[in-house]
Amino acid sequence: MTELRYLDFDYSEDTEGHGTFDAMASTSPEKTPEVHAEVEQVLAWAEATFPDARGALDEGAVWDYDLQETREDPRFTTITFSISGTADFCAALREQFALD
Repeated sequence: MTELRYLDFDYSEDTEGHGTFDAMASTSPEKTPEVHAEVEQVLAWAEATFPDARGALDEGAVWDYDLQETREDPRFTTITFSISGTADFCAALREQFALD
């Protein structure tokens, strides 16, 4: 199990059984690399655990993600990260990162 400091996920599910974990982290620019490191940790786990399975879920892929970064003023950077997947992917992600 891996702990995340900056990414705090909310979970939702669509009618086709695909789940989405959404997280947003707003930090000072000097902390932004730490948030990016957590995102990379999650993505590295996803690729290692479900290799070559990323893509559009409605086309049969197992998982996919979206990553956005904005700086609204010089004091804060906001990173929005969503990762979606099949029921099996979501269960494994939840277990790996203790997402309740």
